[in-house]
Amino acid sequence: METIGKRISENRKAKNIKQDKLAEMLLVSPQAVSKWENDISCPDISLLPKLAEILGISVDELLSGKKEKAAVFVPEEKRKDINEMICRIVVNSHDGDKVRVNLPCALIKLALECGMEIPQISGNDSLNSAMKSVDFAKIFEMVEKGAFGNLVEVESADGDVVNIFVE
Repeated sequence: METIGKRISENRKAKNIKQDKLAEMLLVSPQAVSKWENDISCPDISLLPKLAEILGISVDELLSGKKEKAAVFVPEEKRKDINEMICRIVVNSHDGDKVRVNLPCALIKLALECGMEIPQISGNDSLNSAMKSVDFAKIFEMVEKGAFGNLVEVESADGDVVNIFVE
């Protein structure tokens, strides 16, 4: 069984980050990181978002080991009706703000058919610029042809990241 300590260790090494550097980034001692990786103790819950961000994974993946679904193609006979699907828009800003929006795909499809614009995120020009580069009409064209999972990841010049999942 893979433990949280093992996941921390493997992801840290994959990023070429030494234990002492990770400790410095999290404002903890190198001994604390060693204890986590050897399953002697666990990181404080308040450290999990920053730890996951440093390791380039989600908190869910850090805790459970389950990766976000990559984009996959689903054959027509196994596809769900688009009206039963959900579009998740996940925004992680470089300054720590997190926005999670779950929208029924049917609602987005209707909005596109009515000619509505891409949603705006107030006060963040860089992020809005990144969102404008996302063509929701093309995304839904892909969904109708069987695309599913993590379909889009956009990173702005400021380090804001937008992920769009359809499930």
